[in-house]
Amino acid sequence: MEENKLKTIEGELEAPADFTSPDVLYRDLVASIRKYHPSDDLSMIEKAYQLADNAHKDQKRKSGEPYIIHPLCVAIILADLEMDKETIAAGLLHDVVEDTVYTEEQLAEIFGKEVALLVDGVTKLTQLSWSADKVEMQAENLRKMFLAMAKDIRVIIIKLADRLHNMRTLQYMRPEKQKEKARETIEIYSPLADRLGISKIKIELDDLALRYLEPNVYKELEEKIALTSEARQKFIDDIIAEIKTHMENAEIRCEVNGRVKHFFSIYKKMLNQHKTLDQIYDIFAVRIIVDSVKDCYAALGVIHEMYKPIPGRFKDYIAMPKPNMYQSLHTTLIGTNGQPFEIQIRTFEMHRTAEYGIAAHWKYKESGSGQVAAGDEAKKLSWLRQILEWQQDMSDNKEFLNAIKSDLDMFSDSVYCFTPTGDVKALPSGSTPIDFAYSIHTAVGNKMVGARVNGKLVNIDYVIQNGDRIEIMTSQNSKGPSRDWLNIIKSSQARNKINAWFKQERKADNILKGREMIDRYCKAKGINFSDINKPEFVDKVLKRYAFQDWDSVLASVGHGGLKEGQVINKMIEERTKKLKREVTDATILDAIGDNNKPAVVPIKGSKSKSGIIVKGIHDLAVRFSKCCSPVPGDEIVGFVTRGRGITIHRTDCINVLNLPEIERSRLIDAEWQGIEEDNSAATYSTEISIFANNRIGMFVDISKIFTEREIDIKTMNSRVNKQGKATITMSFDIHGIEELNNLMAKLRQIDGVLDIERTTG
Repeated sequence: MEENKLKTIEGELEAPADFTSPDVLYRDLVASIRKYHPSDDLSMIEKAYQLADNAHKDQKRKSGEPYIIHPLCVAIILADLEMDKETIAAGLLHDVVEDTVYTEEQLAEIFGKEVALLVDGVTKLTQLSWSADKVEMQAENLRKMFLAMAKDIRVIIIKLADRLHNMRTLQYMRPEKQKEKARETIEIYSPLADRLGISKIKIELDDLALRYLEPNVYKELEEKIALTSEARQKFIDDIIAEIKTHMENAEIRCEVNGRVKHFFSIYKKMLNQHKTLDQIYDIFAVRIIVDSVKDCYAALGVIHEMYKPIPGRFKDYIAMPKPNMYQSLHTTLIGTNGQPFEIQIRTFEMHRTAEYGIAAHWKYKESGSGQVAAGDEAKKLSWLRQILEWQQDMSDNKEFLNAIKSDLDMFSDSVYCFTPTGDVKALPSGSTPIDFAYSIHTAVGNKMVGARVNGKLVNIDYVIQNGDRIEIMTSQNSKGPSRDWLNIIKSSQARNKINAWFKQERKADNILKGREMIDRYCKAKGINFSDINKPEFVDKVLKRYAFQDWDSVLASVGHGGLKEGQVINKMIEERTKKLKREVTDATILDAIGDNNKPAVVPIKGSKSKSGIIVKGIHDLAVRFSKCCSPVPGDEIVGFVTRGRGITIHRTDCINVLNLPEIERSRLIDAEWQGIEEDNSAATYSTEISIFANNRIGMFVDISKIFTEREIDIKTMNSRVNKQGKATITMSFDIHGIEELNNLMAKLRQIDGVLDIERTTG
């Protein structure tokens, strides 16, 4: 059957037509793979297609076509990039986990861990019910994607192929959705393709986004360029013929081709230079591809002899490659008819890298790892490592998203400078010595006191020029960065490192502030923080926001990076899930036996983790009273509560001591059992009151003791009477009575502390 292809923009990847049958597209995919595949074993691809086809069989796209068309088209784009079989299989399966009943574990079992990890990397986080904010959702999905990219860079290549096909079929979406997707593409995915050097995808994403963001501009460009297509083609053909003749005379073997720059590139030039299309002359580009680097410079000499170069328009990206691995010589010339045009000169290997970027290093292989090669290839992904550092430093999703967009936006316009030892540094245009210092190392930026450029002292707001040689002066006596630097710098890297320095400097204050903010929030919402402040719920918060410990969460809340509501709501969400599981598996029965002898029926399917034995029997539904907060080692007694099992009190609890005689029959013997052996990691909420002479620094001294023992203070309230006597009430979690007694003994040594008592009701 003859291939039915969509009309595509010049130079873009193969775009199979809509409504072509899946079997025809699969044959197209196999044919594409056969062009570069080293063996005949396509069993993994066949199996992935069959599974995806079956999983998506009842699903349709907005266009009405079978859903399997989309993963097939994504796989064809990946094959055009000559990706390996694991990547193409993952391309076929990339929506299976997100949109069907299959799980990552099932894919790992069928296709191996490598393919499953690739699929998981491009699967969106769909369960973000805690927030309806689209920006939050977008940032969280980007965080997940970048983490997956760090493990395997092929994740982003699949994602770019997925986005490219979605953009090709965007006409079936609602107008507002078209603009939303196009804006996200132009702000994130197209710059990402540029960062990774995959111009073959970047160019088409740019033009497709422009079609929906500025439809009138796109249509005007399309029409005006079409009107001049005949004259343009003759102009390019004449130049190509002239160049080929001169290259043959110089005995330089080469390929020469010409093209019009893509629409988005012309549109940006019109905007930046405030010109109309008629005033933009250098919209033509001729490419010369030769065998070696030596031939590149030889060809440049021939070209400059043939045509007059425009001063200041020569760029040598061979000697100083772009951070995305791009290498080429660029020169702008005046043609014989006075028409300006650009020539790019590169080797065949440079051309492949310019088209495919990082994907050029993923030729189809029989077996291999998703890890990027060590050495030079790892260096080329230093930007990704920087993004991962931001993930740890930034808890605020909007701040993270803005940093990504800003860094991607600045990437396309770089300035190149040198270290004193001759290493090249690429920085955003407009960068200062401060940006340069932080690009060397965080410590260099933090200790910077001045800079020399080309041997001369300059101000720290000096704007770096191409070719500058920069030396940073540092001092151990430096007080660190100034907030004024944030108004001078251009790079996201420097901005994030400076902000991180200020956050770290005030971490102790931010921890206290964060704790107070969480306490106030809980009180305002009527939430008992001790109910949700459990290790399993805290762990979920740490994993959710990528923090190492609870203090880091508090510090983030304190400096405004994280909202206290986000933290509390996540803990409540996890507690609710746990309670639902317990209710599902348990039936609570309470009965008071004959002769007023209490008999408690165990919770079905649940074992008490309290380490409590009541009347010598295990597996009872028990809970701890909030009035006296017993901990292991305390003398305890149980109280039979109708409908709620056994409540455990301390024997010195005021509520127990003042219990009416008629209710005392409900008391039942209880004791701690096996705490040391079975439950050493468990913590128990308790509360103490500290009586002291009020003085400045009292809170700091108290907090220091808790911090040294890694005990998290849940609440702290204080009041001072007219005589200057302070009463400080604190609640916290403790492992047992021995730890509590040691803590109280240490607190009593604080200057001004008069006495300490445990709350007894």
